[in-house]
Amino acid sequence: MTETDIAARIAALDWAATSASLDREGWVVLPGLFSFAECEATASLYSRKALFRSHVQMARHGFGRGEYRYFTYPLPPLVAGLRGALYARLAPIANRWYERMGHDARFPASHPDYLARCHAAGQGRPTPLLLHYGPGDYNCLHRDLYGAEIFPLQVAVLLSAPGVDFGGGELVLTEQRPRMQSRAAVVPIGKGDAVVFAVNERPVAGSRGDYRVAMRHGVSAVRSGRRHTLGMIFHDAA
Repeated sequence: MTETDIAARIAALDWAATSASLDREGWVVLPGLFSFAECEATASLYSRKALFRSHVQMARHGFGRGEYRYFTYPLPPLVAGLRGALYARLAPIANRWYERMGHDARFPASHPDYLARCHAAGQGRPTPLLLHYGPGDYNCLHRDLYGAEIFPLQVAVLLSAPGVDFGGGELVLTEQRPRMQSRAAVVPIGKGDAVVFAVNERPVAGSRGDYRVAMRHGVSAVRSGRRHTLGMIFHDAA
């Protein structure tokens, strides 16, 4: 898949429906974003250590169980192309969310321009990553915040087939509305599907205007097999 192919595939999605679902739920599935062959090729990158800047064992840090690796720059072409093409479509949604939540910051139209802002703020380490889970592994509820610069949406692409390659391992999202108990959602995704979701907070319309809802995400315990995911975060890390 070339960068032109990626851009065309992203452009062909129904972005009006995607935006509406993000406003309503805080997440949306992009079905069949990757072919099965692209899933396999992307998952196979995990063994190529030279492509990554760090390797994290989650249990060592209290994050859960399992492991992941952050890519280094330059990113593989597929990862770089996907990151740029998705950002261009998500930036207008992010700007609308920030306006509704009363934030002054706005996001530029192109990802290179946004990365320049991250790097000027001391956030220069790439954040796209590959995650690997085996039996008994899980990811605690968390938010991917790496500094003051935060792009409010991120994307995960499931590279393994539920019920075939692994059992369990559901993506779980929670939201905490003011003066209410947390609400959880289990996101139904298959191999090659992507899910776009809020990183930290999102706006929700109330009777007295918009208010902020805190969001977290995690992965339930994998009961069997192996689960691989490509994580796409648009701000870089300090």
